[in-house]
Amino acid sequence: MGLVHVAVTLRKLGASRKKYAAQFLADSGATDSLAPAKELKKAGIRPIGKKLYELADGTIVELPFGLAVIEFQGEITCGRVIFGPDNVEPLLGATALESAGMLIDPANQRLKRLPAIPLK
Repeated sequence: MGLVHVAVTLRKLGASRKKYAAQFLADSGATDSLAPAKELKKAGIRPIGKKLYELADGTIVELPFGLAVIEFQGEITCGRVIFGPDNVEPLLGATALESAGMLIDPANQRLKRLPAIPLK
């Protein structure tokens, strides 16, 4: 089994030509998406709040988040994006994946589209 990376573009809500595009690690263990703060700010995405997050090593940190349009594999959704350190690997979190109707298929190292998004 391997890691799944996907091309993602983030834009601020509303009409904007600015964007942040990169390869994101699809991470079903992360609720929210995460990107370098410097890149989010360049794309015009601004922090609107802070939340406590638990890192992979168990450390709890308070990080700022903003809202962004999230585009990947022909899907468009929007959601919370965490302002991470400038050297952080971008993560595409479970909330964005699920709202776009995608699952991670680690055996084939790709995202798998659901036939329909569950509303139950």
